[in-house]
Amino acid sequence: MRVVIVGSTGLIARRVVEALRARGDEVVEVSRSEGTVWPGPPEAFPEDALAGADAVINLAGAPLAGPRWTDAYKEEMRSSRIDLTREIVEAMARDTDFDGAFLAGSAVGIYGTGDQELDESSPPGDDYLATLCHDWEVAAAEAARGGVRVVNLRTGLVLADEGPLLPRLASLAKTGLGGALGGGDQWFPWIHIDDEVGIILWALDGAVEGPVNLTAPGVVRQKQFARELRGVVGRPFGLPTPGFALKMAMGEAAGMALSGQRPAPRVALDGGYEFRFPELEPALRDLVG
Repeated sequence: MRVVIVGSTGLIARRVVEALRARGDEVVEVSRSEGTVWPGPPEAFPEDALAGADAVINLAGAPLAGPRWTDAYKEEMRSSRIDLTREIVEAMARDTDFDGAFLAGSAVGIYGTGDQELDESSPPGDDYLATLCHDWEVAAAEAARGGVRVVNLRTGLVLADEGPLLPRLASLAKTGLGGALGGGDQWFPWIHIDDEVGIILWALDGAVEGPVNLTAPGVVRQKQFARELRGVVGRPFGLPTPGFALKMAMGEAAGMALSGQRPAPRVALDGGYEFRFPELEPALRDLVG
């Protein structure tokens, strides 16, 4: 199989590239980084990358947990997702030989925030992040008009042994600062990096279409996540971080830490995907223990 990976130097994409090559697939890396293919501005997709491709996996996008969400950075988050997705879809439409799969990045932030359990049939929310993800998926869905199989990869909080999320949280826990964020009652929709990659390959190889939640079945509240992480690193206590302090430090982006979603990976489970790490404590021990 010949697979085009867009945004190939990101954490998740690097692992997907490694997994595809390990099983013998051919990978075309499309990125603005040195040694890969991406001329021009962020939204300029190199059309010749589609030559002979069986699938495209788009994992590009400015980090959601990057700088403060100024108006300028919000525009960058949108353009690096929605404008680029439109470029890819338009390139697919012009390439009459491409009739494969388009696995398009998204996030569980599409559901907004709340306490109820959510699956892929749940409606989108109405906050900024939910609207961003919804528009992102709408742009990707246009590819289906040309007969392309479209999968929306609704990713949660990916736990990996390299940055940025888990190493930072583990470091805080080791120094006694790994308490709850805000009240800690918000849901923490985590997934081990191995299962993130596993579901992406499962979706690539199968016939699934539409949204797929990439989160572990054993979703927990943030205060439970903090408690489990402290247990793994051997720190029984951790100072909490007040919500107002996060808002002062992160601005609007603090909402991702102070509120959350409770998604269930219903499509993956019903489709027969077997999680390597369905529960949190073994996942943390594998990565930091």
